[in-house]
Amino acid sequence: MESNVKGKGRFWMLLSHYFGLVLIFVLQKPLFMLYAGGLRHHYAFREWLAVMWHGIPIDLSVAGYLTLFPLLIVIIGIWIQSLPVKRIIQIYDIPVALLLSSLFVGDAVLYPFWGFKLDASVLFYLKTPKEAVASVSPLMTVLGIVVIIAVAWIIFRILSRALRPIEVPYNKVLMRVPVTLFNLILFAPLFLAIRGGMGESTMNVGHAYFTSDQFLNHSAVNPGFSVLSSLSKTSNYSEWYDYLDESRRAELFQGLYETDDTGVEQLLNTDRPNILVIVLESFGGDFVDAISGKKEVSPCLDSLINEGVFFSNCYAGSFRTDRGLVCIMNGHPGLTKTSIMKLPSKSAALPSLPGKLADKGYQTYFMYGGDINFTNMKSWLYGTGFSNVTSDADFTLAERHTNAWGVNDDITFSRLLSDIKERKDSLWFQGFLSLSSHEPFEVPFSRLSDKVDNAFAYTDSCLGAFVNGLKETPVWNNLLVMILPDHGFRYTKTGLSSDPHVHHIPVLWVGGAVKKPMVIDRFTGQSDMAATILGQLGIDHSDFRFSRNVLADSYTYPFSFYTYNNGLCFIDSTGVTLYDDDASQCLINDSFGSELRLDRGKAILQTLYDDLESR
Repeated sequence: MESNVKGKGRFWMLLSHYFGLVLIFVLQKPLFMLYAGGLRHHYAFREWLAVMWHGIPIDLSVAGYLTLFPLLIVIIGIWIQSLPVKRIIQIYDIPVALLLSSLFVGDAVLYPFWGFKLDASVLFYLKTPKEAVASVSPLMTVLGIVVIIAVAWIIFRILSRALRPIEVPYNKVLMRVPVTLFNLILFAPLFLAIRGGMGESTMNVGHAYFTSDQFLNHSAVNPGFSVLSSLSKTSNYSEWYDYLDESRRAELFQGLYETDDTGVEQLLNTDRPNILVIVLESFGGDFVDAISGKKEVSPCLDSLINEGVFFSNCYAGSFRTDRGLVCIMNGHPGLTKTSIMKLPSKSAALPSLPGKLADKGYQTYFMYGGDINFTNMKSWLYGTGFSNVTSDADFTLAERHTNAWGVNDDITFSRLLSDIKERKDSLWFQGFLSLSSHEPFEVPFSRLSDKVDNAFAYTDSCLGAFVNGLKETPVWNNLLVMILPDHGFRYTKTGLSSDPHVHHIPVLWVGGAVKKPMVIDRFTGQSDMAATILGQLGIDHSDFRFSRNVLADSYTYPFSFYTYNNGLCFIDSTGVTLYDDDASQCLINDSFGSELRLDRGKAILQTLYDDLESR
């Protein structure tokens, strides 16, 4: 009977339950590796064991969190003899099992696409569940739910077996005091496990890192702790990346983002062109001949590169669409574990390219064939200065279901061309975001056998047809078209999603407003395009704190900077520094100039978050 489960019996019950959780976490790691691509890397058996071993400190911590409630119930049960302690803990284990299963499955499924561990950012996408599962077919969604339930059942069974204690009955009330004290003392080792020991540093994701191979490091990290640690970030953004004392930060940051527009090289034949910014979903340099040497995917874009101004050494500022759009339109580099687009009070305080142009008499438009409520895009669009927004709701019901994310690119490009032809405004600025080159890569097009290549080739063909249509209209003569992606794409799903080659993107200016074709090979960043365009138009951009006119004389120190989920990259003529904040170490760090590059990258990231806090 429940009342016979006393004293030491309950201690052993707690202990076995705790280590049952640890066992579950340890077994999760090789299963994650199997699904997420571990076999493709041909790791040795010792490396699989190393992943499990190095992840144990974090596993002990998460098990500690999950054991606090059972320990509290055991203590209460000492004084309330009728309390069904074991039954309560079993009921508690049901949501625990479902939560852990969801984290395990979600982490494994998303990692091949995201390239980083599950964290709190997934909560932003779950606010719009339709879009959150748009990359997954209905069959896969159902299968995922079945797998989550099955894994949850296995976890629950393991924990239930752990709740079979050695029964040591006692009935004397006087024994309750020392037994209570003994159980209260158990909070101490639990807190030590949660904290990660008695050292100065508390438990963090970096405790599991043990190698330069990020896949192994990520495999060792408990996904529950990854989410928990990102949720626990303080809302005081100035404390997030407090690497340097203020004087050193200011010294390093000084001069990196000059706003002086003297001696601007004029690439346009007018200072008041109509402007069209085409943002191609995920269209990184891997698919473009001029960057990767891959010829078959984007012949239309490659042909246009020969007709316009091509920025050959530009790097995307971040890794998600919500960050990339802010880079382009606000001239603001991407952030790591937060998105300014999802913080309306902050994003509205940023200067913007459409806002600046609206002040000069431009009418502003934006078109996207998907749901603009996703990642708070609608609020950001209007707050950034777009007056006229077209989204999936403005297309027919049939058109809205041509792609998992909304309206396919051939339809939206055709609509865009029609709208531009009918436009009566003397000056206009148009933003456009494509969507078909995105998982699940299902497109009404079949030119290449590789599904991913084919989806990008489809978007390229839509772009080519659109530009050819524009060239046949008088609009072309006074038009600047900027073509670039929102972010790169880790096509092979191997290696680091943070690698420079993933973030290396094509940026092209084309149109009748462009004087002549040329290649700009200096290092630039996606966020520099806002100030560079404004500089061509003679419009002040001194309030764009993180955007540089790369065509001005003041641009004397070319560099590229970008962030990813948990770190930064700084590139200049001396080399590349890729720094992982979780591991507190560099994953890439070319020897010459390495210390200065790292310090400058840290100064920029620290300044970005200081600036975010001040807005």
